[in-house]
Amino acid sequence: MEDILREIGSIARSLDSISNIEFKQYELSKGQYLYLARVFENPGIILKDLCELICVDKTTGSRAINNMVKNGLLIKKTDSSNNKNQHLYVTKKGEELYPIINNENNYSSKVATIGLNSDEIKELTNLLNKVKTNVVKDWKDVKNGKKRDY
Repeated sequence: MEDILREIGSIARSLDSISNIEFKQYELSKGQYLYLARVFENPGIILKDLCELICVDKTTGSRAINNMVKNGLLIKKTDSSNNKNQHLYVTKKGEELYPIINNENNYSSKVATIGLNSDEIKELTNLLNKVKTNVVKDWKDVKNGKKRDY
């Protein structure tokens, strides 16, 4: 069997490393660009849903969000019907960074698909979505205590 996850992991780590280096000048710590982009795209999202969306545990997500609030990139607003839920929003400072993050994503997507025609890009996207669905389901199961049977 081909070791496709090794290739996917290498791609993900390379892109994450590039982003962390390039976004450091905007005072975005490791991986915070992803949180900022997802909150911008989903205004009012709560931490639990954000963590599910980007597949991180709640402790990791909470730490990143608290740092971003402290740095003036995000704000929390308590839900009037449920005090436990805090809705997340991007501040003006955060809004100014989103186009930069989005442009980097578009650029990296173009670089990653050099040499592929539009049909190949569509096929790759469809296949990766299938892989993602499988892996995310497994992640949720393990996160909720299910043991995998190798």
